[in-house]
Amino acid sequence: MIPAAYDFQFRWLAAIYVSSRFLPLLPSPACQPDNRQYERPIKIANWTVFDNSFVAGRHGLEFIPLMIRGIIAAPFSALFRPLDPHGAEDDVVYDECVVLLHGLARTSASMHSIANNLRTKGYLVVNVDYPSRRHAIEELADMAVNEGLRICRARGARKIHFVTHSLGGILIRQYLAGQDIEELGRVVMLAPPNQGSKVVDRFSAYPGFGWLNGPAGYQLGTGKNSIPLRLGPADFEVGIIAGDRTINYILSTAFDEPNDGKVSVEDTKLDGMKDFLVVHRTHPFIMQASEVIEQVYNFLKNGSFKM
Repeated sequence: MIPAAYDFQFRWLAAIYVSSRFLPLLPSPACQPDNRQYERPIKIANWTVFDNSFVAGRHGLEFIPLMIRGIIAAPFSALFRPLDPHGAEDDVVYDECVVLLHGLARTSASMHSIANNLRTKGYLVVNVDYPSRRHAIEELADMAVNEGLRICRARGARKIHFVTHSLGGILIRQYLAGQDIEELGRVVMLAPPNQGSKVVDRFSAYPGFGWLNGPAGYQLGTGKNSIPLRLGPADFEVGIIAGDRTINYILSTAFDEPNDGKVSVEDTKLDGMKDFLVVHRTHPFIMQASEVIEQVYNFLKNGSFKM
């Protein structure tokens, strides 16, 4: 539950600097505004479009000014999404599509490792970016899930899987509570607050909580406003991976049981789940762990995690 700005990928800055300074013939990475992720980026000579302005040119910028510009732009990164093409020609039809849904106050960049791995396995991958801090869960669910479904269906996918992190798992549960997905395959949830999070109970009254987490943050507790607790058991094929390590010792004071810094292991569980796995990972980085990425693929392919 950190600001999306801190999910900004500074390696993009390094790539921009190297490509513009030392490799002027190579195009730099591009970033695009919301709802433009799947359109072709505009490339002008060797310039990189970022935050609606030019930040790297044929002759390059000095490293320090570039970093300063990146730091200034970081708070606005939630308004933009990094280039994340689905890695396929426009006329290719896929049998199976995987929709990725990131967590609260994160961006699609946090799911890139999983996306890249699944693409190498032959899946069409749709890494959805949605404004998690701007709307309530009900609105976010329709917005994010429908976007993924639209792209999968446009490519002719006959089976659509979901891989989620944290809030993303609650979004697919919320969506399925109101309507069916005819092509639904399997779902893998990483560190989902399926029974709510005690962190919300403990810290939601603190100044700044709403600014950091938005309306959805208040809906993830274990009290009367808890959306996860209103949703029923899983009637779809779902595997859940929980973490039991923390790097946030302040938030972990909300727990007296194993947790990942945001959610307890026990509270990730869901009635009706098909498989469950605990890994020694933290909430912010569980989706980037190689063993987790491998288990995600195992469940999508076989319907179970391999120990």
